[in-house]
Amino acid sequence: METFTVRDLRERTGELIRGAEAGKLSVVTKHGNPVFVAVPFDDALLESGVRTSLAIKLFDEGTLTLAQAAKFAGLGIEEMIERMGAAGVAVVQQTPNELNDELDVIANHGRRR
Repeated sequence: METFTVRDLRERTGELIRGAEAGKLSVVTKHGNPVFVAVPFDDALLESGVRTSLAIKLFDEGTLTLAQAAKFAGLGIEEMIERMGAAGVAVVQQTPNELNDELDVIANHGRRR
């Protein structure tokens, strides 16, 4: 997510528009305080609504946890997972190394007993 100041809007409008066309969220600030969010206008926005679409984007970017995204969207976690799946967003976002580390911990924990 990129941040633009109100002054940037005059000088970098094209950049803000290109980012939105590429599916990126942007926050516009005034004196360091968020004023509004530029949300890409796409099919997901139309189908799921602004709050849910924004929550999915923020989760996918790593800004919100699953629980925070569900709360932001006003949905239960199960419904949020379903909406994310429909939007093509993976709920479990681990690298292969993270997954291997987790599997090692599980395997080693079982051997100690």
